[in-house]
Amino acid sequence: MGTGHYFWALFYFASLCSASLANNAKINFREKEKKVLDQILGAGKYDARIRPSGINGTDGPAIVRINLFVRSIMTISDIKMEYSVQLTFREQWTDERLKFDDIQGRLKYLTLTEANRVWMPDLFFSNEKEGHFHNIIMPNVYIRIFPNGSVLYSIRISLTLACPMNLKLYPLDRQICSLRMASYGWTTNDLVFLWKEGDPVQVVKNLHLPRFTLEKFLTDYCNSKTNTGEYSCLKVDLLFKREFSYYLIQIYIPCCMLVIVSWVSFWLDQGAVPARVSLGVTTLLTMATQTSGINASLPPVSYTKAIDVWTGVCLTFVFGALLEFALVNYASRSGLNKPNRAADMHKENLKKKRRDLEQASLDAASDLLDTDSNATFAMPPKRPNCCKTWLSKFPTSWLDIQCSRSKRIDVISRITFPLVFALFNLVYWSTYLFREEEDE
Repeated sequence: MGTGHYFWALFYFASLCSASLANNAKINFREKEKKVLDQILGAGKYDARIRPSGINGTDGPAIVRINLFVRSIMTISDIKMEYSVQLTFREQWTDERLKFDDIQGRLKYLTLTEANRVWMPDLFFSNEKEGHFHNIIMPNVYIRIFPNGSVLYSIRISLTLACPMNLKLYPLDRQICSLRMASYGWTTNDLVFLWKEGDPVQVVKNLHLPRFTLEKFLTDYCNSKTNTGEYSCLKVDLLFKREFSYYLIQIYIPCCMLVIVSWVSFWLDQGAVPARVSLGVTTLLTMATQTSGINASLPPVSYTKAIDVWTGVCLTFVFGALLEFALVNYASRSGLNKPNRAADMHKENLKKKRRDLEQASLDAASDLLDTDSNATFAMPPKRPNCCKTWLSKFPTSWLDIQCSRSKRIDVISRITFPLVFALFNLVYWSTYLFREEEDE
């Protein structure tokens, strides 16, 4: 064999060896990962029942840092006083028992999907009503163990949380809904929750809520003391502002229109009884239905809400318009049976006087024809007063007085009702908008 062939044979053999070593190194890296897990979590080496030590291996409490990512806020219920939120919840702490060699930076972290393999903080949501994990397609949870013993726990959950509301300014109100997290069994001597430094709470961009706007959120601490000790607690307050445009279109404008429609009755003739009664009753029933629908969507509270004041006053105006027609009708008909006889006698006396005046005129004309045409001192007959005769045809009777009185009530109502309603609007909006700014 020549020297050239010998050289190429060695080169081919070296290439095969290097490829084999590369494959073995890759396989060994994954095997190393398994060995690391077996080494730090093997039987008799790690006990998940024992909490980690404090900072720098001291006997102080374990420090767990929390951060949240709010993915969506589904509903905010006024009648149930609760809200639903979906979030990614993260905890991070250091457990020195889980330190491992990172193989010169090639092993950045180990990933677990079983939370029971390591010690976990006993955190719970204190104002939770309902909650569930997400398991489609796989459970949305992971645990990462870093070479320095740091542990990151992340999970996606959906929660329905209690949110006590103050509805005195409804629908011009703002509500603060809290998310509270606390330790259930470990006291502050063993476990302390802290917010992650920097940006502990993130909210998804373009968060859309149908009737509210998320103005801001604040993080705080809420440690609680009981007869069994003091427990660490964190909370985040979400400040929601109610969108007023929906209620303006659905409640305030329709109520104003109903009140204005009820005023049409003042411009109808007082004799149009069916039209005025139908208009008043229809607007009253519609306003009552509107009020019932509003109250059905709210919890029964012991205080008066801003919407109660509005609907109550509007209902009063509509009812007042119906009562106004009753007063007009009563004023036009009240006492008509009593003065009928007096009015008839008055008319008969006027007719008798008119006949006497006509007879006197005829007698005077006859006397003039019978006297001597040469008589120079004959007195001319007295002619009747034309103005009195014309006025006698239009007497100001008691009935006319009654009709003018009922019309006067309608005229006064046409001016009074709109003015009082405008004054109410001025006071209402000034009061509640000022209180809203004061609360803000």
